[in-house]
Amino acid sequence: MRSAAALADRLGLAVGDSHLVEQALVHSSWLHEHPDAAPGHNERLEFLGDAVVNLAISDALFAAYPTDDEGLLSARRAAIVSTVGLARLAHRIDLGAALSLGEGEAQRGGRRRPSLLASAFEALAGALYLDIGWEPTRDWLVNLAGPEIAMDPGGAALKSPKSRLQEFTQRRTGSRPEYRVVDATGPDHEKLFHVEVVVEGRVLGAGEGPSRRVAETAAAVHALDELRRESAERGAGGSGLRPEVALAEATTAADPEERAEPAEPREPSEPAEPDDQPSQLTG
Repeated sequence: MRSAAALADRLGLAVGDSHLVEQALVHSSWLHEHPDAAPGHNERLEFLGDAVVNLAISDALFAAYPTDDEGLLSARRAAIVSTVGLARLAHRIDLGAALSLGEGEAQRGGRRRPSLLASAFEALAGALYLDIGWEPTRDWLVNLAGPEIAMDPGGAALKSPKSRLQEFTQRRTGSRPEYRVVDATGPDHEKLFHVEVVVEGRVLGAGEGPSRRVAETAAAVHALDELRRESAERGAGGSGLRPEVALAEATTAADPEERAEPAEPREPSEPAEPDDQPSQLTG
């Protein structure tokens, strides 16, 4: 547990109660294996830290982009506080190395898993808020996320792969993608969903992830990649789902990191996609 004090020192934060930071680093899998070694795991602090991170980033974006409307500000925030976005910040401070994980979780690569890192980062923010207060915690978060806050990729690049795919298919064919859960494996606490996306009866992509929405996002990314590949093969000609300029508009906005590790939306902060269709389990 000495990693808590070392982490605080490395971050340059004047932490008074290292026990809070220690708890922020305790994953439930570690507590399950060492029930008497810590007063609790980090999930309560994660709950608090979610609000702290969102407020700090919202405040910074509000000040940095005075002409943005609510929708664009929400999209900017969602890009930073998504699972991939928070995991990027966690990697920046090497948070994974400081976490207390159960043996099995550690062997499965938990120290690099985006969802676990994002949750731990929120827990750390919650612990810092309780210990050193709002302003120092806010300043630390805004400084750490400075490159992301300053980045201005434009509105199109802030849209999710699902939104881009839906806009593209509706524009070209008038239809909307349908997401189907084809399989869900593993125990309840470690479910892995397998999803395919279908447009006009054709499977355009497939994806998997620890939640249905993550798997749907991965399937949408693969569908956009497939459409880009087909467009390159067929040139500017074609019809239906084999278009020209609109395909470039729909696909080039994809974030390379999002393509490699689809972002799992952080429900309290990321705006819902109004036209999302409910997934169905194929039988």
